[in-house]
Amino acid sequence: MFYSYHGLFHEEKTIGNEFELNITVHQLEVKENITSLDDTINYVKIYELVAIRMKQPTLLLETLCQDICRIILYNFSLANSVQINIKKKHPPISQLQGSVAVSFEMKR
Repeated sequence: MFYSYHGLFHEEKTIGNEFELNITVHQLEVKENITSLDDTINYVKIYELVAIRMKQPTLLLETLCQDICRIILYNFSLANSVQINIKKKHPPISQLQGSVAVSFEMKR
């Protein structure tokens, strides 16, 4: 969950919104047992990178999805593909009771 200022409308850029991100990273197959963080993808580091990116206002959620996928693939050589879903919890759409979301997948 992040509070950020993504969107096309003035209200979104000034008031902001709550965003829920769900990210799945598929790792390349390894030949041995995974016994340390050096053998796998550290999800704490993924969170830290995503948190930095979420602070940069972006007009479209699609662009944000693509950027986050690229960041993860660039920083983690073991990552084979990234699936992301970004949900805008309270979009400024008249009479809409609910959220909107964008999903995206990028492969190496």
